[in-house]
Amino acid sequence: MKVIFLGVGEAFDENLPNNSHLVTNDTVNILLDCGYSVPPQLWKFNNDQSFLDAIYISHMHADHYFGIPPLLVRMYEEERKKDLVIICQESAKELINQYFDYGYKGFRTKFKFKINFIEVDPEKIIDFKGFKLSFAPTKHSSSNLAIKITDKNGKSVCYSGDGRANKKTERLYKNSDLVIHESYLERNDFPGHGSIIDLIEIVKRNNIKCLALTHIQRDFRKKNLKRIKQLISKENVNIIIPEPLDEYKLES
Repeated sequence: MKVIFLGVGEAFDENLPNNSHLVTNDTVNILLDCGYSVPPQLWKFNNDQSFLDAIYISHMHADHYFGIPPLLVRMYEEERKKDLVIICQESAKELINQYFDYGYKGFRTKFKFKINFIEVDPEKIIDFKGFKLSFAPTKHSSSNLAIKITDKNGKSVCYSGDGRANKKTERLYKNSDLVIHESYLERNDFPGHGSIIDLIEIVKRNNIKCLALTHIQRDFRKKNLKRIKQLISKENVNIIIPEPLDEYKLES
């Protein structure tokens, strides 16, 4: 299993694409969130219209799902025929459909592929093409579910979406091989978002093999990236700050 960090930026970062990642193996490709600046990143990595099997949407903020209309219409233009799955909370399905119609009204009737929704909640564990998917809420201004993806070899990737971790989130993350987590500031100074200091302690408590810090506040990152790297280098844990299109392979 491999992760490609398509975008690692927060909502309003002019330099880094929206927080979004690919989880992929030899047969399955899942996109984690699809904000408005994500489709070009995906096309840079792989422009095959049939590449994606599923899109997971963590919550209903623009930088996490406004990229769906252009992504789907390019699939239509390039004559995709393979069905696509969108995995989201029950409350999100209607909003996704409405937003698509605002952007490209009537185009869905032209598609040669079906869009199948899988609705999830924290109580559900679902199997998807050999992956086990489980979920837990975070503390955010919009209902957000972190996701854990576990392959047949027991390797696991977690992705926070947005929001501060709580006890339920920590249970989801426990013993994971990689946790991709939004880390807006160094400390808990912004409601509904994670912090670097807090996440370091979560890694230590929960035997997380590697933590990827993403969605760092744009000005804070510009001014403090060197200092952040120095801070995490002093910790006895594995922490990375990926750049767009970096890859991380989970060894079997």
